[in-house]
This record gives sequence, C-alpha cells and structure tokens, in this order.
Amino acid sequence: MEIVVLVKQVPDTWAERKLRDDDKTLDRDSVDAVINEIDEYAVEEALKIKEAHGGEVTVLSMGPERALETIRKALAMGVDKAVHLCDDALHGSCAPQTSHALAKALGTLEFDLVICGSEAVDARVSAMGALLAERLALPQLTGARKVDIDGTSVRIERQTESGYEVVEAAMPAVVSVVEKINEPRYPSFKGIMAAKKKPLTMLSIADAGIAADEVGLANATSEVVDFRARPPREAGQIVKDEGDGGAQLAAFFVTQKLI
Repeated sequence: MEIVVLVKQVPDTWAERKLRDDDKTLDRDSVDAVINEIDEYAVEEALKIKEAHGGEVTVLSMGPERALETIRKALAMGVDKAVHLCDDALHGSCAPQTSHALAKALGTLEFDLVICGSEAVDARVSAMGALLAERLALPQLTGARKVDIDGTSVRIERQTESGYEVVEAAMPAVVSVVEKINEPRYPSFKGIMAAKKKPLTMLSIADAGIAADEVGLANATSEVVDFRARPPREAGQIVKDEGDGGAQLAAFFVTQKLI
C-alpha cells in the first residue's frame, strides 16, 4: 500500500504571531517553526497502517526551504521518503491555490491513500482534505477518529458533536484525521540518524506542472486589506459586593452597551 501524508510547517502556537508589514502575510520568520500538531497524528496513522498492511509512506510538504525541518521530523518518525514542493512563487497562496498545488504534486506520485490533519493551526480553514478530494476527484473521508483498511476499501469513524458516523469508500481516497485518533510516537535517535539518508525529492512549480499565475499572493482568492496590533490588555474593574453588587454590575453592562 502506498500512503502519502501531508505535513505543514507552522509558527509555534505558543509564540506571539504577527503579519508582515510589506505584504500583510503571516510573518513566518519572526517565531520558531514547528510541525503542525495534527499532522503528527496523520503521520502516526499512516505508519500504523503501513505496519499492519505493508507498503511505503511518503510525506509531502509545501513550503519554503526551512520546511525541511518539519519533513525531517516526519522521516525520523519512520516515514520512508519525502517530497518537498518549494518555490518562491508559492508565497502567499490561499487555501484553494494550495489545494491546487498539492493536487498537482500528488499527481507526480502513486498512492492508495492520502492522509492529512483536519486543520492547520496557523489558519484553521479545516478544508484541505475536502478541497484535495475535489481536486483529485476522489472520495473524501474527513474528521476521522479511527481508520480501518479492508482490502481495497477504507472505513473511518467520523467524529461529530453528538458521537460518530461510519463512512466507507473505495481506495484511492483522501482521509483527514483528528487528534483523538492516536498518540504520535517520538522520533528515536536511530530514526533521527536514519532520516538523513532517506530519499528526498525537491519539486518546483514547473516540476509539478503548476503555472505561476495559478498560485501566489498576486493571484490569491482572498487578501488582508489592513491590520493593526492588538491593544495592550487594560486593567479590569473590581466590583465589591456590599449588598449592591448586582446593581453595580448592571450599571457596568449599561456603560458597555451590553444591556
């Protein structure tokens, strides 16, 4: 079985993130970069499927050169090989453009299953699985908390607010997973050393058959028109209840136009 896992490098969620002044895109150089957390669960699930059914796992990432750090972590976890779609023309691409570029990159690979995280913490669009499935004309099985492979079909338990749904489709298919699906393994020292020797393919947009006017900030379907820094947090107002606390709260709500 051939499995491709999508991973993304994102700014550290514990750091203060900001936008660039020049083009109003996310300033990815201002903070440390890490692998998107839910993508680690996607990698783990791919490795578990490989261990149960055999085959190979390939990690695919779209991003600048520094995204190699994220790719190497996936390789150290046990992924067999990697593909890095890296080109300056991709900077500022919106979600639809990103899905187009990733679909083109996937077109250079053979796969039975594409697995991705349900969302990226730097954008939280939560639509890449569905967008990719549409681009590739494949079944989409999104929000998986459990994945089972039976021959040439894949079955998932899709997490919902009230429980779960069972969804099944023939492969090839696209699956997105949620964080409840497993517990990602830590890369071992042996895995870290082995990762340095594993195959890594670099793709430009030309290599993937992507036209320059199909991606990038200038051609994005959305843009940030303006932004400003969040104002510093002001000290709150303490209400001491001496029998008239309710009246004081009501008066405060009136001044804030909440009632």
